[in-house]
Amino acid sequence: MSAAHTETLLDRARSGDDEALLALLEAVQPQVYRFGLQMCRQPEDAEDVLQDTLLTLARSFRDFRGASSLSTWLYTITRSVCIKRRRKSKYAPEALTPIDDAVIADAAPRQDAVVEHKQTWAIVAEAIRGLPEDQREVLILRDVEGLSTKAVAEVVDETEAAVKSRLHRARGSLRATISGRSRLPKRPECPDIRTIFSEHLEGTLAPEVCSRMEKHLSDCPTCAAECAGLRETLAMCSQASTTVPPDIQARITSCVARVLHHHPEEVSP
Repeated sequence: MSAAHTETLLDRARSGDDEALLALLEAVQPQVYRFGLQMCRQPEDAEDVLQDTLLTLARSFRDFRGASSLSTWLYTITRSVCIKRRRKSKYAPEALTPIDDAVIADAAPRQDAVVEHKQTWAIVAEAIRGLPEDQREVLILRDVEGLSTKAVAEVVDETEAAVKSRLHRARGSLRATISGRSRLPKRPECPDIRTIFSEHLEGTLAPEVCSRMEKHLSDCPTCAAECAGLRETLAMCSQASTTVPPDIQARITSCVARVLHHHPEEVSP
């Protein structure tokens, strides 16, 4: 759903249209659930994050003044809920629950392409969930959810420079995990190509550094393959599409609707 449409729903909800509020809450469910699943790493926690986030939105949507984008505000709330949830679960087992059909890519037209895409994303998603928390959140927000580095900095309350530093490390670690190699079999003159290429993607490399990188890539198949692999991995991140499991969606929708219809004072200004 487009940002313009969600903004329209928000405006209607502010005018007292409960149906528009429910539509808005339904529209943001996939990205909230995806973020919760990747950050908390357990489906049960992701469901709790989704419910708590939507209830928070239902109670505070009139407080949104447009100082930031709606998506930035949404992820700021979701991140706060995730942090609280992880604190409650700090003694829980560290084993990760494999991602199931909740996170799939549904854009490919052929069934075999859908299956292949889904399997590839499952590998990427598992690798993301294995990243350190501070790297994981910036990579999810930037490369999966598509926020700008400025918006990510607002969500995590850091400087853009700090966000980019964490992002470059996260991308390098993600590529290392997926490729199955922590170190490249590179020549002595090979640079840290993963970090350099990540900086290139963010548009922060000086022209002379870009020229040196391009020349090196033309002469080094190993580094060229690493850049191509990282680009493909990040493309997979950007194409991720989440479907909230129907049973979870039904429970969350019912809970929020009960609050709206039977306890309207909880969402009153």
